[in-house]
Amino acid sequence: MTDLNSIHAYDYQLPEELIASVPADRRDASRLLVVDRATQSISHREFVDLPKLLDPGDLLVLNNTRVVPARIAGVRTSTGGKWEGLFLRETAEGHWRLIGQTRGHLKPGETLTLSPLNPSESGELVLQLVSKCDGGEWIAAPQSDESTIDLLSRFGTIPLPHYMQREAEETDYERYQTLYAEIPGAVAAPTAGLHFTQEVMESLTKLGVSKAHVTLHVGLGTFRPVKVDQLSEHEMHAEWCEIGAETIGRIEQTKAAQKRVVAIGTTSVRTLESAAKEQELQPFVGETNLFIRPPYEFQVVDALLTNFHLPKSTLLVLVSTFAGRELIQRAYEEAIRERYRFFSYGDAMLIL
Repeated sequence: MTDLNSIHAYDYQLPEELIASVPADRRDASRLLVVDRATQSISHREFVDLPKLLDPGDLLVLNNTRVVPARIAGVRTSTGGKWEGLFLRETAEGHWRLIGQTRGHLKPGETLTLSPLNPSESGELVLQLVSKCDGGEWIAAPQSDESTIDLLSRFGTIPLPHYMQREAEETDYERYQTLYAEIPGAVAAPTAGLHFTQEVMESLTKLGVSKAHVTLHVGLGTFRPVKVDQLSEHEMHAEWCEIGAETIGRIEQTKAAQKRVVAIGTTSVRTLESAAKEQELQPFVGETNLFIRPPYEFQVVDALLTNFHLPKSTLLVLVSTFAGRELIQRAYEEAIRERYRFFSYGDAMLIL
């Protein structure tokens, strides 16, 4: 019998050529694997078919976080040695929480110097390292009066996932954001939403499918590898999220009408379920470290649109918990056999 608490139950072999390193020509040109939990069936559609698969009165819940240019690079001021890092979030004191790598060991009090990405711009940014935290993270104080968003726009680039094995290009500044991205703070895109075009949105509205928003600033917690065998021993890093009273009201109306709450992406799932942890759905603002794994019982989500996730990842565990490990295993085998594109810029899966 399969041990659903073991991370090895969520492994699979993916041919490297199926990893999508660039986006499709059109956002909605993606394929859509439809997984029906009631019938245990799997079918193949296109993303533009999404309106045909939903019902009037269903509610889409979208994560409106916006990816910031979080990848930064510079030199150690004292030695000139190269340093590369990733901005994670801003603290209440206006400091930056970040991770980075360089030769040798950094020390508190040391400074890093960043140069503008645009060679025509003048000025540098100095980051003073304040303290080291768990997990190799640092707290750094930017020596500038400019806002964090303005500084990152001058000194940072879009942080594409490592498996794309390339630097961000001009097109990524548009395509690695959802159409409805609004609130800056994520270091990775909520990728299920990348498929939506204005045309698909309008078709859904005409059908009578409504939309509501939550915010979860995607951070490293979502992507950190599971380094323990037993899922019960894995500690999720916290990510900031918010769900407001208006969205709560729409969910309650949808449930009362016996229609479906359709989460767009695993980040929307985690936000919705974090707001319902006390068995009652309430507005929620703060950090969540919710790790959805067997035998979790979902309180809010009725259907899920998601991309294909990395082997042995917490996201694959979440999806498998929602649909059942055996059904998701079959779905992934089918997707590989049919040459679907995987991960952030890849194709999508709708679980009904």
